[in-house]
Amino acid sequence: MLENIEGRQIPTVNFKTRSGDAWKDVTTAELFAGKKVVLFALPGAFTPTCSSSHLPRYNELATTFKGCGIDDVICLSVNDTFVMNEWKKTQKAENITFLPDGTGAFTQGMGMLVDKSDLGFGKRSWRYSMLVNDGKIEKMFIEPDVEGDPFEVSDADTMLQHLNPKAVKPKAISVFSKPGCGHCARAKSALNEAGFDFEEIVLGSDATNRSLRAISGELTTPQIFIDGIKIGGADQLDQYLSGRHSVAA
Repeated sequence: MLENIEGRQIPTVNFKTRSGDAWKDVTTAELFAGKKVVLFALPGAFTPTCSSSHLPRYNELATTFKGCGIDDVICLSVNDTFVMNEWKKTQKAENITFLPDGTGAFTQGMGMLVDKSDLGFGKRSWRYSMLVNDGKIEKMFIEPDVEGDPFEVSDADTMLQHLNPKAVKPKAISVFSKPGCGHCARAKSALNEAGFDFEEIVLGSDATNRSLRAISGELTTPQIFIDGIKIGGADQLDQYLSGRHSVAA
């Protein structure tokens, strides 16, 4: 049975991390002492749910968390530092601190070390999230103790709802662009000036003309989508932005 240990101190552990070509020891005191931290733990880097849902949403909402008084957002997995560093790079998750619990010492101390030998993983972390204040666990969201890999309560939106139900979440913005497109550069500049974060999908590397036509019905760039709504090109984006009295990034 996975135990909720709210009210207790986190385990005291020394993490072996790699920064550039040098080893660096990082302690739990450095990570948590005097800070308010959100930590989410998951079974493994590069695994499907972790890469497609769990990590990306925390990365997307990291700025919102910090606006709620959170000093850092940490992703922990029972993987070595080389794997975690590479995963961070491929995920472009610059807003998240990646913590390699290579030996599983922290996870075991949390009571969250589980056997996933049936998948060839060995010992890994159960999926959970927690709010830690100066090393003390204030809140835990632990996935139900059932077979498989449930993902129901340790997500970023659940944690944000706990922290501040009225927090304004960032808009989901995608910009289809192509290299050398002046209108694309104008649209991206307008979004930056308005304080919006956005995902850029570059034709020829991230998507094809067929993808653009299938999604937008257009072949010209840029094509901008905000919260699932097609805005259109750079001129339409200017109209959208000029019609807003305030912008929530």
